[in-house]
Amino acid sequence: MARQFVVQLENKPGELAHLARALEARGINIKHIGAVGAGDLGAAFITTSDDDATREILHGLGHSYVEGAPLLIEVDDRPGGIADATDALAAAGVNLCGTLMVGHKPGKVDMIICVDDEAKAHAALHDEEIENVGVN
Repeated sequence: MARQFVVQLENKPGELAHLARALEARGINIKHIGAVGAGDLGAAFITTSDDDATREILHGLGHSYVEGAPLLIEVDDRPGGIADATDALAAAGVNLCGTLMVGHKPGKVDMIICVDDEAKAHAALHDEEIENVGVN
């Protein structure tokens, strides 16, 4: 199963391009990506076509990162829906490393999350509401 990588970047022009070119040079395709920058720091939340080579590149570039299995959760589409899910994770001592909204249906939002403890996340969010997903 593909891994999710949450990569710390400097928040300056060209940083994401530099990472993308390094992956390209090894023939690695970025399958999914989200990115954010605030102040001096930025982060990219990615899945790629080759987890092992991605780790090598991230180490070679000196980027700090965390990784985890992509977990699909369904959150109520209402004020406080995301707060309820993240409160449950926090109460279980689970750190949320990254998230991407990947779908929407009446009353629900589908999100892929990356956490530091997948087993605790499953328990905190009740197994029927969370599943490991393969990212193509």
